[in-house]
Amino acid sequence: MIIMAVNAGSSSLKFQLLGMPDEKVITSGVVERIGLPNAVFTIKVNGEKHSQTLDIPDHTVAVELLLKQLVELKIVESFKDIAGVGHRVVHGGEKFSDSVLIDDEVMEAIEAVSDLAPLHNPANLTGIKAFKKALPNAPMVAVFDTAFHQTMTEDAYMYSTPYEWYEKYRVRKYGFHGTSHKYVSYRVADILNKDVKSLKTIVLHIGNGASLCAVNGGISVDTSMGFTPLAGISMGTRSGDIDPAIIEFISTKENKTIQQVMNDLNKGSGYLGVSRVSSDSRDLWDAAYKGDEKSLLAIRKQAKMIADYVGAYYIMMGGVDAIAFTAGVGENAPNTREMIVERLSALGAKLDTKANEARGVETIISSADSKVKLLLVPTNEEVMIARDTMRLMKK
Repeated sequence: MIIMAVNAGSSSLKFQLLGMPDEKVITSGVVERIGLPNAVFTIKVNGEKHSQTLDIPDHTVAVELLLKQLVELKIVESFKDIAGVGHRVVHGGEKFSDSVLIDDEVMEAIEAVSDLAPLHNPANLTGIKAFKKALPNAPMVAVFDTAFHQTMTEDAYMYSTPYEWYEKYRVRKYGFHGTSHKYVSYRVADILNKDVKSLKTIVLHIGNGASLCAVNGGISVDTSMGFTPLAGISMGTRSGDIDPAIIEFISTKENKTIQQVMNDLNKGSGYLGVSRVSSDSRDLWDAAYKGDEKSLLAIRKQAKMIADYVGAYYIMMGGVDAIAFTAGVGENAPNTREMIVERLSALGAKLDTKANEARGVETIISSADSKVKLLLVPTNEEVMIARDTMRLMKK
């Protein structure tokens, strides 16, 4: 069975074609700059990337081009070979606690919570509509970033704000990266040869966007991102948690609108804001090794915030069996992992220095005498999308 996993952005369309149930990646690629001049279509064929620049006015044309290329490049014999399409959808609100087969009612529900993810949900819907038009007989499945966190209890997801805000506007913690957190926590159980229901795991998804998740017995009990992805630890360009009064203070001092201050917090803070060098961890470490104290401060600040959350989750779950590093920074920055684990000595967490040199591979990086298993687990959201698509198709 061939499943297409899709992640549609406002001007992009990432895709991966997987053979199920063995989860073999047949091909992958991306369409970038959709609706802009000089759009770029890239696809991997026999391990090599092939790119072309052309006009792609909208997502419908992008999907048509993608499917046409799959046939012309003999990756599939015909469109009918694609048994189903799984779509990443950023926000499902409170309605969806699991992935779901897409029908008109589901599309209306996704649109209804678009004000909670205005940059993502409309783009996700555009991708869904484009594939529905091109493959009208293939089942479509929505896989929500927020679904995994719907198991949080009320005291974990509610804010201490006027309750009317929740009743009227559903202001609460939702959390994101749920597909990644679920995949990694279940992989941890497989690697350790344990039943996921017996484990207390903390997943550190550290990329340009970053979030942590406490997973107790295979379910999310708390996560660092909140009503939006701005909350939690500092990230590439996002501030993470701050005193909310800072927004009014800076608005007054700098004569900025709330929207302008929020833009600063979303796009000009985190690594970039503190270092004034870059939003990329690699650039910050390069600068830090050359003596740039602000770049080192940006990394140290994030490491402290991560350790603070890990400590809170440790107390909340009554212990922790495993801590897993994932995503771009988590998978590929041994120096960042070392800085974080140094702050977790109170938990008995110890690194194996040699094992910690690994990048982008599944491995245990804790020492033999560590009281907590430390792991490096590359995330694979596309596999989770394909798994859920196949599961729901069978139902």
